[in-house]
Amino acid sequence: MTENQYQAKLIRKLERLFPGCVILKNDSAYQQGILDLTLLYRDKWASLEVKRSADSGTRPNQDYFVRQLNEMSFAAYIYPENEEEVLIALQQAFEPPRRTRVSKSKSVSLGQLHA
Repeated sequence: MTENQYQAKLIRKLERLFPGCVILKNDSAYQQGILDLTLLYRDKWASLEVKRSADSGTRPNQDYFVRQLNEMSFAAYIYPENEEEVLIALQQAFEPPRRTRVSKSKSVSLGQLHA
């Protein structure tokens, strides 16, 4: 399978996993090393560099962009051998933050705090 074929298959999978998402294909001719895909979902985003296999080499600046964009939000190399792991991490990154829950039996009213 070529990288383009894998990328097309991956885009379809991302669209099923994240309904309503917007997937942008980035132009590496504009910014050398920019990652292949940017995924916009709800109020979050991620960037993915698609590789045909784990053995595929990287281009100049790709490692830099994976590190920089991952610090900002989420970024990763993705290829068939690590796809499941990356998609699980992406789902976790896109989950809404959970609210802290206080059990009713253990909750304390504001009046009790000042007593």
